[in-house]
Amino acid sequence: EEQAAAFEAGAAAAQQAADRRPVEGSVGAYNAFWLDFGTNVTDDRRTSLIVDPDTGRLPALVEGVQRQVGSLDEDLPGELPWRVRSAGIGADGPEDRGLAERCLVGFNSGPPMMPSAYNNNMQLFQTGAHVAILNEMVHDVRMIPLDDAPRSPDRVPQWAGNSRGHWEGDTLVVETDHFSDQRASFEPNALVALGAGDTLLLTERFTRVSADTLLYEYTVSDPSVFTAPFTVALPMRLSSELVYEYACHEGNYGMVNALTGARAADNGR
Repeated sequence: EEQAAAFEAGAAAAQQAADRRPVEGSVGAYNAFWLDFGTNVTDDRRTSLIVDPDTGRLPALVEGVQRQVGSLDEDLPGELPWRVRSAGIGADGPEDRGLAERCLVGFNSGPPMMPSAYNNNMQLFQTGAHVAILNEMVHDVRMIPLDDAPRSPDRVPQWAGNSRGHWEGDTLVVETDHFSDQRASFEPNALVALGAGDTLLLTERFTRVSADTLLYEYTVSDPSVFTAPFTVALPMRLSSELVYEYACHEGNYGMVNALTGARAADNGR
């Protein structure tokens, strides 16, 4: 309890410090003001998002599984398809850049959803026939039927997979497959991509455990990538704030400018 209290006090102090004016000479662009790492630890004080296995660690990878690693400091060598969300392997074309850099997926939108440095907000909309999940980054919406409608054919994979939901008591269970092989099976963070998503089965569980807390759990099952399934659990706190549009880079001019600059560098300009 003492460690948790000290951690929360330090996080709150860091957030207050981020609200101050930048030091003289700094333009104040993209400083800690824009980050949202949270200020509270979980009620059970655990130190890992993983709850199964009880070691809190990822299972071992299947031998030979591709592991891609990027860097924010420089482009590292890599192979296509590049599945890392942030960072790239060059600038020959947009495919050399990270998936989030291309505005195809967010850092944290998944699925599965993972907390990140900012834009962790989501909204859940419910009707009798569907549930819709809106992720702030990059304004992705997943439409989840709550019936036995046929899934999309295998030849039509999707970045966010193909989802179907059902109720188990007060818990919404969402099973998703048909992920694109252009994305990873799992990303521990935005700079690491493990395997390919085409053999992934993702099971998510949403349970409202109190008036202001939604327990989000997911199980990753991919025998082509991991030697065993694993389950993550994290609480989502209710917010009274609005979710604004996350426009990534509007018009995608950022990608055009990056590739144009690379061509100029190729020509010695």
